[in-house]
Amino acid sequence: MQDNLQLNTDGVTLLFENSWEVCNKVGGIYTVLSTKARVLHERFGDRLIFIGPDCRGAENPAPDFIERKTLLKSAASKLSLPDGLSIRVGRWNIPGSPIAVLVKYDGIFSSLNDIFSVMWENYKVDSLHANGDYEESCAFAVASAMVMKALAEYLGANPAGVIGHFNEWTTGMGLLWLKLNMPEAATVFTAHATCIGRSICGNGKPLYEYFRNYNGDQMAAELNMESKHSLEKAAAHQADCFTAVSTLTADECEQLLEIRPKVVTPNGFEPDFVPGDKKYASLRSKGRKHLFEVAKALKGKDFDDSVTVVATSGRNEYRNKGIDLFLDSLVKANEADSDRRVLALVLVPAWTDRPSYELRAILAGEGGDTPSVDFLTHRLHNEDYDPTACRIRTLEAEGRIGGNVDVIFVPCYLDGNDGILNISYYDFLPALDLTVFPSYYEPWGYTPLESIAFGVPTVTTDKSGFGQWIQADFTCGFISCGVDVVPRTDSNYDLAASAIGEDILKIAVAGGEERRAAAKAASATAGYADWQLFIPCYYKAFADAFASRDERCPQTVSASKTCKGAKSVAKTASKKSTSGRKSAAKKTTGK
Repeated sequence: MQDNLQLNTDGVTLLFENSWEVCNKVGGIYTVLSTKARVLHERFGDRLIFIGPDCRGAENPAPDFIERKTLLKSAASKLSLPDGLSIRVGRWNIPGSPIAVLVKYDGIFSSLNDIFSVMWENYKVDSLHANGDYEESCAFAVASAMVMKALAEYLGANPAGVIGHFNEWTTGMGLLWLKLNMPEAATVFTAHATCIGRSICGNGKPLYEYFRNYNGDQMAAELNMESKHSLEKAAAHQADCFTAVSTLTADECEQLLEIRPKVVTPNGFEPDFVPGDKKYASLRSKGRKHLFEVAKALKGKDFDDSVTVVATSGRNEYRNKGIDLFLDSLVKANEADSDRRVLALVLVPAWTDRPSYELRAILAGEGGDTPSVDFLTHRLHNEDYDPTACRIRTLEAEGRIGGNVDVIFVPCYLDGNDGILNISYYDFLPALDLTVFPSYYEPWGYTPLESIAFGVPTVTTDKSGFGQWIQADFTCGFISCGVDVVPRTDSNYDLAASAIGEDILKIAVAGGEERRAAAKAASATAGYADWQLFIPCYYKAFADAFASRDERCPQTVSASKTCKGAKSVAKTASKKSTSGRKSAAKKTTGK
C-alpha cells in the first residue's frame, strides 16, 4: 500500500474519526472502529484518518500501531502545534490498514480552566463538578481537534470538505472546540450510550418502567454527573449530525438528552476477522484441550468433548451486562433434571493481581495431584468485594452450582498473554458451544454479534440494540437464526433466569446435527450485519452533516453536492439490506 494522500475527490477532503479507543482496546468502541475501517478505507482511501490517544509512548507502543514517520507529508515532525502537544503517525494494524494519528495531549492540562470557561460561555458546559476521568478525556478531545485543524491546514485540504467524527462523550469537547475554531468543517457525534442511562442502571435504579418520567438534567444532579452529562448533551445538540448506534439508544437520547439522533448507525462486523474452516477446527481443538486442562486443575474433575462450554464476556458491569443474571441462570440449569454437564466461563476483566501461582504449578506438573479447588484463574486485589467473585463463591458454598454445572472466572483480557489461557479472545471463541449476554443495559451489543460471526449460537435480551435488531428482522431461535432473545423488564428477573437456563440445556442436549444447524444459522445471520450493508448509514450521516453545515455556514464552499449521492446510496442499500434479511428469515423458517 502506498503511503500517499489523495485529496479533493468525492467531496470529502479529509474524514477524521476520533475516539479514545483508536489503537487502544478498552471496550466495544474499539471493535466498532477496527471492524468498519476496511470498508471506510475502500471508499475514502488515505483521506480517512483515525485519531486516538498516545497512551504508551514510543518506548512502549500500542501493539496494533505501526509508526510511519513519512506519512501525511512527515506531519509528525513538521506540524505546527501548541507547546506540549505532539503526534505520532502510522498505520492501524487492522483490515484496511488506515492511517492512525496518536496524540500526546499533556500540554493541554495547563490550559483546561481557560478552555472550560470558553465552553461554559458558548455552550453552557458545566465543568465545575468534574471528577474521575473528565479532565483527561477533555484534554485528549481538545488536543485531537487541534490536530485535525492543524493537519487540514498543513495538507492544504479544502476545509469545506473536512468531516470530524467524534465518538461518545469522551470526545465531545473536541467537537465543540472544532466548531468554534474551524466552523467550515462538518461535525458528526455518535452516542454509543448515554452517561445518564448507564448511570441510572449502574446505580440499581429501574430504567424501563419509569423511563418516560426521567429528566436527564435532574438525574445528572442526583447522580453527580453534571459535567459529563452537560458535555454530552451540548455535543449532541451542536453536532451537524447526531447519530446513535441503535433505535434503543436513539429513544434514550431523546428522553435524557432532549434531542433525537438524525441517523441510526448500527454496528456491523468485518468478515475477515473470522478464520476459515481448517483454522477454525484447529482453534477449537486447541482451545478446548487447554481449557479442559485448566478446568481439571481448578475443579479436580475430568472434562471432555461431551461437556457443553458456555461463556459470557464483555465490560465488567455486574448488573448492566447481566453477569448476575447469567450466574443465576446457571443455578436454574444446575437444578434441572439433566445429566448433561456444563462448563460455564465468565470472561470479564476485573482488578487482576496476578495469575494463580497454584494453578500455574499444577498446569506445569509441579503441583501434585491435588487440585486448587477454586474458580479463579487469576487472583484479584479485591476478591472479598468483587461482586462476580463473591456471587460465585456463595453459590458454590450453598451447593447451587458445582454439580453438573461448573463455573470458572477468568478476570482478565484475553490478549494471548494472560499467563493461564494464553489465547486471544477471537482465537478462543471457536472453543465455545454457546454464549450468553443477558444485558440489562446494552445500547448495541457487540459480544453477541461477534459470537454468531464465529458460528457460536448466542442468547441476548430485548434490552440490547442487537437483540431488537434480531427481533425486527429475523425469527428468533437457535435453529432459525442462531440467536434467542429473552425479554427483560424491571420485574421479570427470575423468569429471565429460567428462560436462559432452559436455553443452556437446549444446547447441552442437542445432537451434532442440531448444533451444526444452529451454528450455520448463526453465521448466516451475522452475514446480514456485514459493514458493507450498514456503512451507508454513515454515508447518510456525512451527507446530513454537510447539509447542516451549509445552513449554518453558507459562505463555505459546499461539499454536500457530491455527497447527495451518498443519501441515494444509503437509501438503496438500506432497502436491499432490510429486504435481504427478511428474505433470509423467511427462507430459514419457511414462513
